[in-house]
Amino acid sequence: MSASIAVVPALPPAIEIKGLTKTYGSGALAFQALKGIDMRVEAGEFMMLIGPSGSGKTTLLSILGCVLQPTEGTALLFGDAIHGRKESELPRLRLEYIGFIFQGHNLMNALTAEENIAVPLELRGYSHRAALVEARETLTAVGLKDKFKKRPEELSGGQRQRVAVARAVAGKPPLILADEPTASLDAESGMQVTELLKNLCSERGHTVICVTHDNRIYHLADRKTFIEDGRIVREDEAH
Repeated sequence: MSASIAVVPALPPAIEIKGLTKTYGSGALAFQALKGIDMRVEAGEFMMLIGPSGSGKTTLLSILGCVLQPTEGTALLFGDAIHGRKESELPRLRLEYIGFIFQGHNLMNALTAEENIAVPLELRGYSHRAALVEARETLTAVGLKDKFKKRPEELSGGQRQRVAVARAVAGKPPLILADEPTASLDAESGMQVTELLKNLCSERGHTVICVTHDNRIYHLADRKTFIEDGRIVREDEAH
């Protein structure tokens, strides 16, 4: 009798989108921002979403971030449907799955670097003590071990964005959504922050969708997805 071989079930993709549309308004004033998006992103992938202003990339990112609901189509995060959810369910999905990095660092000026990271962790259910421990470990990982007690005005632009990266990855959410993370940085700082994000996510297993116009960092992507007029028009794999 031959020995049986255990079958390990395949992990779901990080993101699986089919036939996704988003229409704002109705009747003669209706505007279709997304026009049938199909997209699949594997767990652990670092993907850049690229397109001109008005192409639909911000709308797509907002749907993936459980901020907007699509008009039609399906959207799964790690096999969990996010389409058709009640508005009251969206905050739980955001806390469970997603870390955000914004164009501006969006730090709270009255809080220290460690507090800017600890407060969102407490919203996820961390105790105050555990949140501070995680905040300090994550700040150390982004090279800010000596900045725990500094407030945003005491940090450089690059350092503030490092705190924002630390806040996004703290607690190890499986998906990181970054919206123009280098837009307010000089070339050197932008490259450093993006390399840091890529390395951290590779080490920790995060999946990253990075919306960017910054062609200086395109080479860091595992895949570049181009969107125009609400449609995916091209995908370039890394070589």
